[in-house]
Amino acid sequence: MSNRQTMKAVAIYRYLPVSDPDCLVDIETEKPVPAGRDILVEVKAISVNPADTRVRSRKADGEDSPSILGWDAAGIVVQTGEECTLFKPGDEVYYAGDLTRPGCNSEFHLVDERIVGRKPRSLDFAQAAALPLTSLTAWEGLHARLGVSHSAEANRGKSILIIGAAGGVGSIAVQLAKLAGLTVIGTSSRAESTEWAKNLGADYMINHRKPFAPQLKEIGFAAVDYIFCLNDTGGHWANMAEAIAPQGKICIIVPVQKPVDIDPLMTKSVTITWELMFTRSMFRTDDMIEQHDLLNELAHLIDAGKVKTTLGERLEPIHAANLRLAHEKIESGATIGKIVLENFVK
Repeated sequence: MSNRQTMKAVAIYRYLPVSDPDCLVDIETEKPVPAGRDILVEVKAISVNPADTRVRSRKADGEDSPSILGWDAAGIVVQTGEECTLFKPGDEVYYAGDLTRPGCNSEFHLVDERIVGRKPRSLDFAQAAALPLTSLTAWEGLHARLGVSHSAEANRGKSILIIGAAGGVGSIAVQLAKLAGLTVIGTSSRAESTEWAKNLGADYMINHRKPFAPQLKEIGFAAVDYIFCLNDTGGHWANMAEAIAPQGKICIIVPVQKPVDIDPLMTKSVTITWELMFTRSMFRTDDMIEQHDLLNELAHLIDAGKVKTTLGERLEPIHAANLRLAHEKIESGATIGKIVLENFVK
């Protein structure tokens, strides 16, 4: 481990549009020291999520202190707190972190070991960094919120509609839903997105810019048992209400943002549930360690060849200019897979 008492990081001081070179800046800051159940990770790769751009846009004007964003990392444990039992220095790890703490866009990062998993052995750091946030969201959404069984036999004949199947969460959700034995119908609006989702295992694809029900009918579905909505909740609401089967379940991961009519779902006795993978760490729930277990199980599935990394693009090195580029790409809404940055310049 470096003996330096400072570290490089990329920070934000106030909200600025991504076109402004000062929206994200390179800084030198104090290197943290772990205590309790925290581990100190030397960050080797990070990936960028829509959460980063949303948090950046909420930064209040006029704040003097910098904020460090970033909620996906892979790296090497270099030091552990006195209460740690899960990891030791030298372990290779990956994780999504905690929205209430400084993010991982820094050379070294503190994170509670209970939300960290061992890095898949078959992946490099960049490939691994693409996975934690989206995988935890997809896994919790499918199995904890929608209640989808892990048994393919139990799910025989059941269908799921994944809205935004080629995005970060969708790319993992498609794979996990197929592993669970569901018939997977994805949505996209571009040919390259459709091809990406099909290559990951989607059985059918429909266009989310057109009414769902007629397209579902064309491929033989009067309705679907589950819907996993990964973008534009309000915009897709009426289509979801029409497409969901009686007693079906809908999981949402983004705010509704505009008034919607929930009454049509009452007659069908539809369950609506939310998924935010930061909930456990934000509220320090008793089951925080579930995310450690989930990431380890995901690593096992990846090393067994059952789940693929969703890395779409690599950028190097990790610095403000490349992070601005990644944020710009995310804000365009046209990314496929994950954008990953690797290696701070020493």
